[in-house]
This record gives sequence, structure tokens and C-alpha cells, in this order.
Amino acid sequence: MRVFITGATGFIGTALTKELLAHGHSVLGLSRSDAGSAALKAAGADVHPGSLEDPETLKSGAQQADAVAHLAFNHDFTRYQQNCEDDRVAIEAIGSVLIGTNKPLLITSGTAMARSENGPSTEDMPAPPSSMVPRAASEEAALALAAKGVRASIVRLPQVHDTTKFGLVSPFIMTAQAKGYLAYVGEGNQRWPAAHVSDVARLYRLALEKAESGAVYNAVGEEGVTHRDICEALSPRLNIPVRVITEAEIPDYFGPFAMFANLDLPASSEKTQKRLRWHPNGPTMIEDLKQFVPA
Repeated sequence: MRVFITGATGFIGTALTKELLAHGHSVLGLSRSDAGSAALKAAGADVHPGSLEDPETLKSGAQQADAVAHLAFNHDFTRYQQNCEDDRVAIEAIGSVLIGTNKPLLITSGTAMARSENGPSTEDMPAPPSSMVPRAASEEAALALAAKGVRASIVRLPQVHDTTKFGLVSPFIMTAQAKGYLAYVGEGNQRWPAAHVSDVARLYRLALEKAESGAVYNAVGEEGVTHRDICEALSPRLNIPVRVITEAEIPDYFGPFAMFANLDLPASSEKTQKRLRWHPNGPTMIEDLKQFVPA
């Protein structure tokens, strides 16, 4: 299977490229820079020059492939809502050339899309409308395409990590270094799900191979890692103390990431593991944080 990957030179995209090539598939990776193109070629992938902002580029890439994995997303949180709408446009562009082809389209969302008051969120819980949660625009676009006959499905990501990157924890680390201390709110019991990048790459491959239209997959290795445990693991690595802050102090400390700072977002992957026969076995987030080497 020839897979067109947007975000192919990113953190997860690089791991997915290696995973697909190792299992006999070929990769056509979207790249907007000479450095990205060189990295893709070195990995054994083909290069599709272009950008996420160019719908025609995305259409062309999808037409040249047997399946599409859409991973790219602009993570500038100062323009978060616009980035979410831009992702809708990108997904719609890709899907427009897949109608009637039976080619799989796998799009990326987040486990925070579905929140539960009675335990971890599951794959069966729908996302709220994008008018309430902007990131839901990606899922709305995918499900609209599935209704038109596109084999579109969704991967909801937790905090994806290795020993160098940790999802939203990475900008929190930068904030802590700038402030001179790590902080959590209240008792620090807010939980974020997590998964090692190698497990996530394997899930994407399995989802592409099985290609169940309209399915939602939670790429969760750990249902919830507490903010307190994260801070305590990082404190000796960063050589800075941990402090407890109040809800009133969140905006000043966390800045553009304040919206995430006090959320309890546990998520389950039980259904995903059964559907895909996927069994995450990579290092835990705390294990990786304890090996983090600050720049």
C-alpha cells in the first residue's frame, strides 16, 4: 500500500514512515522544505512537495496514493481556532478526491474531544460541536466524508512521547524553565492520557490496514498520568522546584496553554485494542520524563 502522509517529517509522522516502510508499505510524504525532503528520502520515502495551506497539493498527493494519513496540524495556540478551521479545509480537500475510490483516509484528533464525568472517555463518545470545541472541526469533516462514502476514520491522540518530546508537556516544560519552577493546580490530580510514539505509529499502521469507515480509535497507552507525578518526575531533571498554584494563577503562569492546565482528561483504549489487536508496550511517560535531558 502506498500511503500519502501529511506531517510526514513531524514527530509522529517520522515514526509512522519508519513503521510503514518496515512492514512492506511505501510512503509519499508531504514536505515544504529542503531539509524535510532530505529526511524523507534518507528514510526511504518519496517526497511530495507542498504545504498544508495548499488544497491542490493535498489533492494531488491523495490521488497518487492508496491511502492517506493526515497528521499535520499547526500547533500555534495563539491562533488555535483558525488552525482548527484550516484543518477542516485540508481534510475536505483530501476527501474530495477520495469519494468513490474506497481509499482509506485516517485523520487526527485528540482524546480530549470526548470528556466523561463517570470515568475515562471512550471511542464511542462523540465530540462536541466545533462551535464549543474548535478542534472538533477535524472530526466533523471526517464524519461528513464518511457519510459520502469515503473510508474515513479518526485517531484521537493523547500526550505522545519519547525521551525528547511529550505532547503538551513539552511547552509546559518550557514555561517551567522560564518561570523557574514547575507548577500544578490544587492537588495535582488532573490526569492526561499518554502513549509512546512507537505504539502510536503502530496504531496508525493497523488502522490504515483495517480501514473501518467512521471508526474512532484512541491511541492511549496510559489512561491518565497526573500533573503532580509529571512535575515530580521533571523537578530533578530541570533542577527547579515544584509549587502548587491556585486556579486564579493559571493564566499568568501558563499563558496561551491556560485552557489545558486544569483539565482532568483520562481516556481508555480498550475498544481500540480489541478492534485493531493493538497492544501498547512502549515506555510510560514517567519513565521517559525521568530520562529527559534539558537543552
